[in-house]
Amino acid sequence: MIHIVPKGQIFEDTSSGVICCQGSWTLSHVSNLKQMIEAWNWPASTEILLDCSQLVALDTTGAWLLHRVRKKAALVGSRVMMQDLRPGFVALLGIVEASARDAEVRPQARLGLLEHLGRRFAGHTKQAALMLAFVGEAALAALRLIRQPSRLRIRPLLHNIQSAGFEALPIVGLLSFLMGVVVSYQGAEQLARYGASIFVADLVGLSMLREMSPLLTAIIVAGRSGSAFTAQIGTMKVTEEVDAMRTIGIAPMDFLVLPKLMALIIAVPLLTVYADILGVVGGMVMAKTQLGINFEDFADRLDDAVSLSSYIVGLGKALVFAVIVGIVGCFQGFQVGGSADSVGRQTTISVVQAIFLVIVMDAVFSIIFSWLKI
Repeated sequence: MIHIVPKGQIFEDTSSGVICCQGSWTLSHVSNLKQMIEAWNWPASTEILLDCSQLVALDTTGAWLLHRVRKKAALVGSRVMMQDLRPGFVALLGIVEASARDAEVRPQARLGLLEHLGRRFAGHTKQAALMLAFVGEAALAALRLIRQPSRLRIRPLLHNIQSAGFEALPIVGLLSFLMGVVVSYQGAEQLARYGASIFVADLVGLSMLREMSPLLTAIIVAGRSGSAFTAQIGTMKVTEEVDAMRTIGIAPMDFLVLPKLMALIIAVPLLTVYADILGVVGGMVMAKTQLGINFEDFADRLDDAVSLSSYIVGLGKALVFAVIVGIVGCFQGFQVGGSADSVGRQTTISVVQAIFLVIVMDAVFSIIFSWLKI
């Protein structure tokens, strides 16, 4: 009979046909034990009895090795029975085997087209319901802020206005100027054929002030600020800062969402006005270059072509787009899970979703204004 030794052992008692486990089955002996288990000649198609009466220590690693013993025996068609295993060791082995069953990758049945569409639709419906609930929560927080203005966080508000508004001036100005140049260039050739070159001011003015400037500004803000909002809130969720804020009595909606949302409501219309000016200037430059229309004539025609209602329509769109970008950016930030990979995934979803909703809302506005003949 082999005596108990300080490190783990496994051997077969040929006199009784029992496989005995003895010693310490712990992490410090895992290499030796694993080699012995892998090298053991397991009998096939029989019932194996493991005598664990001489097992003096067992940790999670040792329990995993006992689970491996059962798996190795099962591969050759044998069944393993354990004898005299301490109650504490039995509980630990049960936990390890339950975790192993949960970790097994089970082949999934191939989904049919209809089932796949149903699952996708159910997922999008759930996300829409969560976003609607988030919008309601933000609205309630805004009402509380109106009743108690002292709840407003001034420093986060100013910081977000700077990052979302002031720091976006160069890219918004450059792209708006170039867009005005492109619109003027494309229209100049066609208008010149009919001797209607002066109407390039109508084309540039209406397209920029009513459509292009609000849309372009919203898309840029969604890419810059909306993604930044998602990444910031998502990182705070991963590091459990959001949970810590709730623990000490600070509402994340008041501290994280409202300052960002208010900053966009202030900054995006102002950026749109800035984009209007740069877009018209770009159209003026191209009209001067291509058609020889001087700046005074262009400005005179622009004053006749663009009404105040068209200008207000553009600003109204910008305000709605700001709310969409802010809500989507913050909502997707709170959807982040517990990993850095989730932060990147939700940031991508935030940008795509915000741009999609902005374009859809712009189309809805066009239909409504067409019905109202505005």
